[in-house]
Amino acid sequence: MRLPAKPPFVAKGFIYSDGLDELIQLGRFSEFLDVSDRKYYYWDKWKYLALEWGIDPKLLWYTVKTHRLSNRRIQISAIDGFTFRLGNPSVVQEFLHQFDLNLGGTIQGESIIPAEERDKYLISSLMEEAIASSQIEGAATTRKVAKEMLEKNRKPRNTSEQMILNNYEAMKWIVKNKELPFSVENIKHIHGILTRSTLSDAEDEGHFRTGNDISVVDVQTGNSVYVPPDFNNLNQLMCDFCNWANSNEKNSFFVHPITKGVILHFLIGYIHPFVDGNGRTARTIFYWFLIKKGYWLIEYMSVSRIILNSKAQYARAYLYTEQDENDLTYFLLYNLRAIRIALEDLKKYIQRKTEEKRNLLVLLRHTNFNDRQIAILQNLIHDQNTYFTVKQIQTMFGVSNQTARNDLSGLVEKELLEERKNGLKSQFLPVGDFLTKLLKKKF
Repeated sequence: MRLPAKPPFVAKGFIYSDGLDELIQLGRFSEFLDVSDRKYYYWDKWKYLALEWGIDPKLLWYTVKTHRLSNRRIQISAIDGFTFRLGNPSVVQEFLHQFDLNLGGTIQGESIIPAEERDKYLISSLMEEAIASSQIEGAATTRKVAKEMLEKNRKPRNTSEQMILNNYEAMKWIVKNKELPFSVENIKHIHGILTRSTLSDAEDEGHFRTGNDISVVDVQTGNSVYVPPDFNNLNQLMCDFCNWANSNEKNSFFVHPITKGVILHFLIGYIHPFVDGNGRTARTIFYWFLIKKGYWLIEYMSVSRIILNSKAQYARAYLYTEQDENDLTYFLLYNLRAIRIALEDLKKYIQRKTEEKRNLLVLLRHTNFNDRQIAILQNLIHDQNTYFTVKQIQTMFGVSNQTARNDLSGLVEKELLEERKNGLKSQFLPVGDFLTKLLKKKF
């Protein structure tokens, strides 16, 4: 990712009032307001629009910056470089309203996830987020292999799999400890979980970096695109970070919790307190904050999977903020769009799974199989090369060891599965004529 061109310098408090008059004369005033309110473009887009509209690009940018003078000022720390700006275009308000209706509360949430399916979907979503967040940072393995490792409680075979397991354990930790306050110790603890046995120096696990020999570089050119703050300021910066995260904002203007969660995500990357693992830590903290604030449905959504599919836009959102006077609106909008896509994907996924379950229930409506056994059969219909263990079923459905064993043994008794010993463990595989028996035999 190349460093985007820095916008033309605009002096603090500078007001360019002639720009709006020129836009009115050109018949572009309404279009300018619409783009400003719904797109919130960076300098590079405004530059091309200026050429299209027949306006000097610098003058149009001065008009944009004048229009953005109402952006809020956020002071995270007294240390230089930690004053930010935050806009509130209408598209942000629309996103936040939609999320307030869907991500919190019980009535709306109940309509998205059936109560009886929550445990299963939660386990699956935590796995998905762990896999995607690790893949963003370079974990080289497939989703299928990674999920098989987590479901079957298999030990990691390499660093990539260890990263994914660590991320899964960190996601479980924040769900379990959502009531804990943000503190330097807790953030270090999360980082320690995320980086266990994956760093070149184990001493860096759960500890702030102790030097400045680190920068964010363009992987194509090798050029530095961002240099983090001096390591001597890390303790103060992270204390200020925690104070702002924990503040109830009674003495300052209100920041919507989802907006605040996104800003915390940005700040970990911006402060870069650790030698490695900052990205995974940032995304985990984003989840932790929103769960703490009652947006429980976020637990069931993999925002990192959306980021993984748009890594260049993710990087640009960081760089636009840093290049344009710490304007957080760019990063906020990218993440709000990612959350919206993740929410829509969740709805589609649950709708699809509900339809699959309905079809399978029709197929097996005259049987005595329970919902877990039906889900096992459904998995086998899709992939007859897979197998199950008692531990895997226990993890997938959040049931006891004995219940999981009874489910599998019941399918063995119905001659749909066969049990094979692999050392001290049992593996349950579909019988050779599985589909024929499932479709023709009466249960």
